[in-house]
Amino acid sequence: MRKMRKKKGKIVLIFVLILLIALVLSSLFYIFKNTSACGDGKKQEVLVIEEGESFDQVLQNLEELNLIHSKEFASLYVKFKSNIQYYAGNYTLNDGMNLNEILNFLNDSSNATKESVTITIPEGKWAKEIAEILSQQLDYSKEEIIAYWNDETNLKEWCNTYEFLNFDDINQSVYKIKLEGYLFPETYSIEKDATLDAITRTLLNQFDVMYQEYKDDFKNSDYSIHQIVTLASVVQFESGYDKDMPTIAGVFYNRLNNGMKMQSSVTVCYALYDEFNDPKDCEVQTDIDSPYNTYLYDGLPAGPILNAGKDAFYAVLNPEENDYFYFAADIHGDGKVYYSKTYEEHLQICEELNLGL
Repeated sequence: MRKMRKKKGKIVLIFVLILLIALVLSSLFYIFKNTSACGDGKKQEVLVIEEGESFDQVLQNLEELNLIHSKEFASLYVKFKSNIQYYAGNYTLNDGMNLNEILNFLNDSSNATKESVTITIPEGKWAKEIAEILSQQLDYSKEEIIAYWNDETNLKEWCNTYEFLNFDDINQSVYKIKLEGYLFPETYSIEKDATLDAITRTLLNQFDVMYQEYKDDFKNSDYSIHQIVTLASVVQFESGYDKDMPTIAGVFYNRLNNGMKMQSSVTVCYALYDEFNDPKDCEVQTDIDSPYNTYLYDGLPAGPILNAGKDAFYAVLNPEENDYFYFAADIHGDGKVYYSKTYEEHLQICEELNLGL
């Protein structure tokens, strides 16, 4: 009887120990999970802390920005740490920072940026349009910004900094704005008193993020970086929806690889430039003599025709393999794109869509 009790006692003890170990391990996992970074550091967010804002609200904002896993855990974590403070200001954080790094960053008032503005550069904008967007919120005129982007000294400096920029490629006399295609569309937080160099590098840095992610694809392409930037700009302009981009990229590769002219009306839009007011202008002026006009000249247009987003670059670097040579979008309806293998099929589709071809 005594042996049975001892045996039961050992079993209970072992069970309790297993339970305690399980609790300790689960607690450690819970702590590790909630103190670890939420991402890989590629995503940046600006945390704005207002004067008099409660720490609870600061943690809530961090959670909503997906920079911490749990506001509740972070609140408990702070109680076990000493000297955790925070200061009003704008803080640029990334999702590769763990909870402790974020708290220490907010604890240093020198990390707060000066007064900044949030500026969104949409995909598919021309460089002159981006200059206009920046001039509306910063103390520079559109003309100042464009002149700065075209300055040869600045261009050489940027080319020395960024491996994706080649001076001979971008310093072409035919180019209206030399950085066309490289001003990456994104939402930025920019200090109101930032220099034009800092502003420009902010946009180029974001292009570099995309370039580094797809660097192997760039290297494996038969086209140069500048040619890829150019083709991505055409695909961006031609595509109403992101899902169409890989197919449209495939169509252009088919035409280029078979010695056909691209015949993209959006390149005519850029050829018209200041005279471009309506997409219809591009359809009826395909005889304009310009190195951007892919109806008259073989191969790619002279250079990028706008600033493409990440999806367009992915499409050009990973095009759909197809046997289409033509496409047309239902501009009078839902924008659906129809593809065809022959010119006869293309004409029939255009007639059905009432495109006037």
